[in-house]
Amino acid sequence: MSFVQLASELAPDLVRFRHQLHQEPEIGLDLPRTQEKVLAALADLPLEISRGTDCSSVTAVLRGQAPGAEQRRAVLLRADMDALPVQERTGVEFTSRLDGAMHACGHDLHTAMLAGSARLLAERVHQLPGDVVFMFQPGEEGFDGASVMIREGVLEASGRRADAAYGMHVFSGLEPHAQFATKRGVMMSASDGLTVTVLGAGGHGSAPHKAKDPVTTVSEMITALQVMVTRQFNMFDPVVLSVGVLQAGTKRNIIPETASFEATIRTFSEANQQRMMTAIPRLLKGIAAAHDLDVDVVYNREYPVTVTNVEETMKAENAIDELFGPARHSRWTTPMSGSEDFSRVLNEIPGSFIGLGAAAPGTDHANAPFNHSAYATFDDSVLADGAALYSQLAASRLEQLSGPASTDAAPVNKESGR
Repeated sequence: MSFVQLASELAPDLVRFRHQLHQEPEIGLDLPRTQEKVLAALADLPLEISRGTDCSSVTAVLRGQAPGAEQRRAVLLRADMDALPVQERTGVEFTSRLDGAMHACGHDLHTAMLAGSARLLAERVHQLPGDVVFMFQPGEEGFDGASVMIREGVLEASGRRADAAYGMHVFSGLEPHAQFATKRGVMMSASDGLTVTVLGAGGHGSAPHKAKDPVTTVSEMITALQVMVTRQFNMFDPVVLSVGVLQAGTKRNIIPETASFEATIRTFSEANQQRMMTAIPRLLKGIAAAHDLDVDVVYNREYPVTVTNVEETMKAENAIDELFGPARHSRWTTPMSGSEDFSRVLNEIPGSFIGLGAAAPGTDHANAPFNHSAYATFDDSVLADGAALYSQLAASRLEQLSGPASTDAAPVNKESGR
């Protein structure tokens, strides 16, 4: 039987597990209840399991037992497990039981699919000519959980560095139901954070000349940042800067002492990410000085650009077409401006990242509430397909790596050689 057929038999269990995860979402790096559920789902499988020390991660290694497995080739499969600080408003029967927390980005589906893959591959352990590392990761949503797990050794969990790595992400919109999506090379943007505080001198709203107004200066800064993006950066290597927080004052006739704002910055190349770290403080300090004010600029470099390895992505595309047919597969022509800490893994291990449309069948996916929305819903019927693809990626790649013509893993992506 194919992995698709085997996964379809497992589908009811995957749905139940996903609903359990969805009802008890946890945020950040500490996910004790989620970790407990994952461990229970894997308990009867022949896996070498370890837990994280600085986060609630689960790493499980399946030792292949087919001829050739003594070479100890390894493929890593990753799923993120954390939720978001969102009050759920979907109205589904298995809605979140915890106020202010929701699996609004589909990580509950990722976790269920990877647990399903562990079961499918365990049933074929005697056919696997190498090892599979299952990376259940907390803290993707702004906590850089991938870095924590890498520091704790997930890439070498099998005893040697993994030869290939694959991740998957569901979308509540964007793609049609059950449609897989790939992108060779730059797939998702880097993400950085900016926090700016302008330090002025308060006063009466009727006499701004006797104060140092930080509000007007902050307003000028926000506009100037947008102008800088369009005038200092090539539009074919874009930069996206969005201010999401703006704070100042307590009453309309009081000029406040300080004003502040926070922004997210998305870039699609290492060069632009580096340039922004210099260009933004220079611009903001210049504006502050022009108004005789002080400014505190904190630029936090967060996630790097997500760059898929071309060869590994082609292998993933072949696996999708083999399992589901070419009609179920789309190739993105442009990157997505979201960001992912799976980029950390892809910076170390050649691999790929695959999208999966999880909008309900027949819905208008182009206008459906998207990931991170309180109204975002993800269809359970894609769980079996995701588990099947995870399994096919690992099994087929191990077969290729252990074959007589196999060589060492392809080089890791570099900025100059995508």
